[in-house]
Amino acid sequence: MDDMETTLQRIFASESRRVLATLIRLLGDFDLAEDALQEAFVAALRQWPEDGVPDNPRAWLASAGRFKAIDQLRRRARYDALLREQADHLAAQATVEMEIENAAIEDDRLRLIFTCCHPGLAPQAQVALTLREVCGLTTEAIARAFLSKPATVAQRIVRAKGKIRDAKIPYEVPEGTALAERLQSVLQAIYLVFNEGYLASSGEQALRHDLSEEAIRLAELVLALLAERTDQPDPECQGLLALMLLHHARRATRTDAQGELVLLENQQRSLWDRQEIQRADQLVRQALLSRRFGPYTLQAAIAAVHAQSPSSAETDWQEIVGLYDLLMQHMPTPIVALNRAAALAMRDGPEAGLQALAPLMENKALQGYHLAHAALADMHRQLGHQDAAVQAYTQALVLATQPAEKRFLQQRLADLSG
Repeated sequence: MDDMETTLQRIFASESRRVLATLIRLLGDFDLAEDALQEAFVAALRQWPEDGVPDNPRAWLASAGRFKAIDQLRRRARYDALLREQADHLAAQATVEMEIENAAIEDDRLRLIFTCCHPGLAPQAQVALTLREVCGLTTEAIARAFLSKPATVAQRIVRAKGKIRDAKIPYEVPEGTALAERLQSVLQAIYLVFNEGYLASSGEQALRHDLSEEAIRLAELVLALLAERTDQPDPECQGLLALMLLHHARRATRTDAQGELVLLENQQRSLWDRQEIQRADQLVRQALLSRRFGPYTLQAAIAAVHAQSPSSAETDWQEIVGLYDLLMQHMPTPIVALNRAAALAMRDGPEAGLQALAPLMENKALQGYHLAHAALADMHRQLGHQDAAVQAYTQALVLATQPAEKRFLQQRLADLSG
């Protein structure tokens, strides 16, 4: 039984969000699908020890969840004709051949992202709903990521689900202009999924390669979809895919044997995935040549410079600063300005970086961002300003929530004290 529980935990971690996406398509209701997902795994815990793990656990769970939802609706339908009608409709749909179902299951998460990013939903609600339903993040984790209150985030998610249900927003990938209108939101959602895998917002597991790989797969699906419908690749989708591939190529070196974070400058570059880097480099070049590129492509170009450099010292920081200057024209955000200041520190020295960063710290968004204080601390540390470095590292530690990041900052403080 212990082995089966371990197996189920592994399958839940890898398949639950895919199964949920399928159940949302089959049932047309987020809350009903979430209940059905839980009941399907309870059923698996009862049946699989006797019958064995099915050949296709994802399809089994989706089928079990659908029938559990039908049963639930029929129990609730004693005094509600509409619920009884809904249950009968779902039962009739369940007669569709499983071969057709299995073909649909594969792309359900892509459909779910397009549904979550419907223009009828507020932008903040789109992001919150995507992170909740596609990534499986808790409301508390989403609130921490966006410096909001959990109650506010929960309310956004509930309203978004209600809007999808009441407006009967179709669970599909749109066509024509509707696809173009939703594309930017979808790309942003995919990148948020990747970022949660690149460095988890909470939990002891700092890296979630499964989420990063799923985001890459979704970007590939979108890129293929756009190429099929428009007869040409979308430069920004190419740029996003390249950006994720370049970051993912370093996955084996981003933590040490104890699971602690390793800075880019200290990573063993010979272990980077050169095939992914080469593929990403081609995508960046194609996007840049189109002259229709945007922020994702420019960020990918910066990551490509890092990926092609033999070491941190031999990195072309002049080119990176120039790319950040161009990125600031496309995306003049405090985070981009922060990263540009860090690049200036590498090119011209920590004093230059500090001069660029100091005025930025007046921005309220950066005041609440732990990495801004960490960058400030590092520049002070390099200049020998110990008290200022300790103060900035301490503030970064107060704001950080990821355990691995907190341990890294604690070690920095310990090194300064030592």
